[in-house]
Amino acid sequence: MPTSPEAAARGAMSDRMDLAGRLFAASSVIVLTAGIFMAFVYAPADRVQGDAQRILYVHAPMAWLAYMSAAFLFVGSVGYLWKRSATMDRLARSSAELGLLFTSLTLLTGSIWGRPIWGAWWEWDARLTTTLILWFIYLGYYMIRAYAGDRERGARHAAVLGIVGMVDVPIIHMSVTWWRSLHPEPVVINMAGPNLPNSMLATLLVCFIGFMLLFGHLIIQRMQIESVKDMLEDRELSSLLRGETVSGQPRSRPDALAPDSSSLIEGA
Repeated sequence: MPTSPEAAARGAMSDRMDLAGRLFAASSVIVLTAGIFMAFVYAPADRVQGDAQRILYVHAPMAWLAYMSAAFLFVGSVGYLWKRSATMDRLARSSAELGLLFTSLTLLTGSIWGRPIWGAWWEWDARLTTTLILWFIYLGYYMIRAYAGDRERGARHAAVLGIVGMVDVPIIHMSVTWWRSLHPEPVVINMAGPNLPNSMLATLLVCFIGFMLLFGHLIIQRMQIESVKDMLEDRELSSLLRGETVSGQPRSRPDALAPDSSSLIEGA
């Protein structure tokens, strides 16, 4: 049975995304393996913090990916509100999920670092507090979509929150400059340039690249999953409108399940 041009185009796009996803996955494994080796063997221990500083090679990329997720969520949200594009909505949903993941890992690895350095798992520091706000924004995005009742209305309202969430990213980054903070100032992205020995800087950059490749793989996988979910939901909705289930069997109408009031009166 011949396929339509639209179906053929979708299949070709899916094949390209599969290939890109595999390339990102393979590249991330190679680069992250090198990054882990450099973090424990090549880069020296910090003179003040000791080996606890090595968590920087995971913590800093996690924070960067939390920022990237917010940027992708912003783009997807704006694109959906502007064009009502289903692709942009899938990008926003995928980015929000990854943002929640990487922000959680940022807070977790930061707490692991803070315990030996600060003597506490958590402090209501400006950087930590604004990062926690970003975590709640990602969580709120999914809560809005889950409880809105209507898919389109939920997408609109969540998109507004996704746009607002991007405002928090520069606040997080500049919090250590604007307010008194226990958190170290940026050692790579700052006005004076990187403030790390070459071995540490090279290790951090390799880890950054590896985690960004992993992010590329994950965003592609999430986009494909969201595409399948949308297709199944549309198919189920179409079947409901035809009075059938997805399998093609007749679906009982809701009013058919309710007893007839006249028969109840007669039987009383």
